Amino acid sequence: MLAKEDTLPWSTSLRHDIGKLVLSLAIGLNCRWIEGLHLHGLDMEYPLDVMYGPISGWFILAILALVSVSFFVYQVQKATRLVMIGAKDDRFDSWGLRMKETLTVWLGQRKVLEDPVAGVMHVLMFWGFLMLSTDMFDLATGDWFSRNLLPDSVVGPWNGIVELGYTSALIGCSAALLRRVVFTPEKLKGKSQLEGNVILLLIMTICTTSYVIEAGHGADPFWEPIGSWVEGILAPTQLILNVAFWAHMLAICTFLFLIPVSKHMHLVMALPNVFFFDTKPMAVMTPLEVSENGTAVPLEELTVETFGASSYTELTWRSLIDGWACTSCARCQDVCPAYASGKALNPMQIIHDVRDYANENYTLLMAGEKPEEDIIARFGEESIWACTTCHACVDVCPVNIEHVPKLTDARRHLMMERMEFDESVEEVVLPLMSTIENLESDSNPYGIPAHERGDWAADLDVKVAEPAEYIYFAGCAASFDERNKKVARDTISVMKEAGLDVGILGMQEGCSGDAARRAGNEYLFQMLAETNLATFDELGVKKIVASCPHCFHTLGKEYKDYGGEDIEVIHHSQLISHLQEDGKLPEPKHDGKITYHDPCYLGRIGGELDAPRSAIGGVDVETKNHGRNSFCCGAGGAQMWMEEHVDDEHDRVNIIRAKELAETGADTVAVGCPFCSTMVSDGLDTIESKMEVKDIAEIVWEQIKANDVKIQNLKAEAVEAEA
Repeated sequence: MLAKEDTLPWSTSLRHDIGKLVLSLAIGLNCRWIEGLHLHGLDMEYPLDVMYGPISGWFILAILALVSVSFFVYQVQKATRLVMIGAKDDRFDSWGLRMKETLTVWLGQRKVLEDPVAGVMHVLMFWGFLMLSTDMFDLATGDWFSRNLLPDSVVGPWNGIVELGYTSALIGCSAALLRRVVFTPEKLKGKSQLEGNVILLLIMTICTTSYVIEAGHGADPFWEPIGSWVEGILAPTQLILNVAFWAHMLAICTFLFLIPVSKHMHLVMALPNVFFFDTKPMAVMTPLEVSENGTAVPLEELTVETFGASSYTELTWRSLIDGWACTSCARCQDVCPAYASGKALNPMQIIHDVRDYANENYTLLMAGEKPEEDIIARFGEESIWACTTCHACVDVCPVNIEHVPKLTDARRHLMMERMEFDESVEEVVLPLMSTIENLESDSNPYGIPAHERGDWAADLDVKVAEPAEYIYFAGCAASFDERNKKVARDTISVMKEAGLDVGILGMQEGCSGDAARRAGNEYLFQMLAETNLATFDELGVKKIVASCPHCFHTLGKEYKDYGGEDIEVIHHSQLISHLQEDGKLPEPKHDGKITYHDPCYLGRIGGELDAPRSAIGGVDVETKNHGRNSFCCGAGGAQMWMEEHVDDEHDRVNIIRAKELAETGADTVAVGCPFCSTMVSDGLDTIESKMEVKDIAEIVWEQIKANDVKIQNLKAEAVEAEA
């Protein structure tokens, strides 16, 4: 049997006991239970009980634990301090919803698993670590946990779960390392793999040594089959056991050192990042000032003195957590239309900039001083103005990072305070300034007099500025753009065909303010919103139909902060689909082969994927990127009103999307957005594609007219036959 501690020389025994005491103090445990710990049933000493020359194993572990844990705690505390100096952000509501999100996104790894390759590997490592985490504590305390806390009946199953965890993590790490080294993904080529590979090797070391330690304990063949197999093959000696144990502990301690100074800090920060996610609908921006009841403060009562964010501390504390929660998986980069078109914006780099900036300026920030370089300079104005606000980056992120608000907050500052732009973006932004002036003077981006806003409906039998069950909010494009006036007319025609009481606002309609808000002019947006809401209130508007997804989003979700919470906003595709289901419109169908382009603000942001497809009688062939994964047309984020520049090696965003649509081989592209219609049409023309671009309302109205002609012909034939 194992030698007892009381057989040791007095001086050696004293050093042994001191080591135990130091360890117990380091981990906050009572040291009484440490006495006489040995391996179960084997004639070997527990590695912690072994004397390594004059030094006790307990003493060695105590020093390792003290150094590594202290460093880890210091770095986590440092990151937490850097986060908490951010601006206030009320993220303590909706606890039930937050718990659900945590269980599905963090624990369930829902978003991670959307990537079938990297996702599965990561999940194996994540869930494996959750299962084996208690064993690390158990080994570091000489099996105190398993011997003193767990009932005997539970020890076996617990050992089985632990071994499953080690095995799962080992498989995941091995696959990830193989992928990195042999089957390197395109996005990782040319980049340093050292950090990631070292971490993977450390985890693999932790996992493989665990089997040897199991074998040294006397593994249960049923609950620990791998450990039992290793025991039979290796027949571990005291030396082998000691080496495995200390390799295990050194790997864990090294891991603790690397976690807070690498991307693996997400192991700590991902949990709060997911829990404190934004419960508001996607892409809903925060008003200039929020009252105690959570609504926007009216313009005439504003007390805010600064706009947007130019400094690190003007970003909210929740926004700052993102910097440490990022896993560097590059999924946001992969789906970003700006990045795909060769622009300066890389959403992953924006998040890295937050963390790097904080660490580099730690002393100044904690002293309440402003570094010479502000956060806007760190992001770069080219990146800030390249964003289409499509929110593909936000939607795909496995840890709920909020990329877009950082950029739109920067735009607010640039637009409302500086009113000057870097030379690198002047050509891009200057056309936008003309758009802002038009919105201020005429309430539309085209600069056309407001009294012409309802001219498109002059020969339609429709109510104008009168109470009606449904108010069709045409939006600026359908009111002034010749191509999209037809969409508005067809939408009204379809609604009247269904027998609806429909009206328009005419010259009383103003721009929803979407372009102003995404461009950063929040004051102008709120002015437009308050004006429109006053009109809605005057006419008793309760139901609004919009054919523009940007109006659909802004009126339906963002106006709620300004008093529009009782107004129902419906996209015209939703209304058409509903009317078809109720039998008020003919059964949907279409001619030829058709595909559909999902607008970002209707599909991914608005959550409506089925109604547009249903309204046209289904889609014959989908694009490579469709549904929530649809690729942006390039018009969002006020990009419609900016100048787009790309180098010779890249295509413009709309060209990229046009090529994806053309690859389907369809005859027609169905759209549900006036800006998508313009961008996709221009893109298809550029690549000389013969595909037609039609709005959903156009397709439906064409079929209704064709059906009416068919009915009239049948009636005529019946009359002739009777004659």
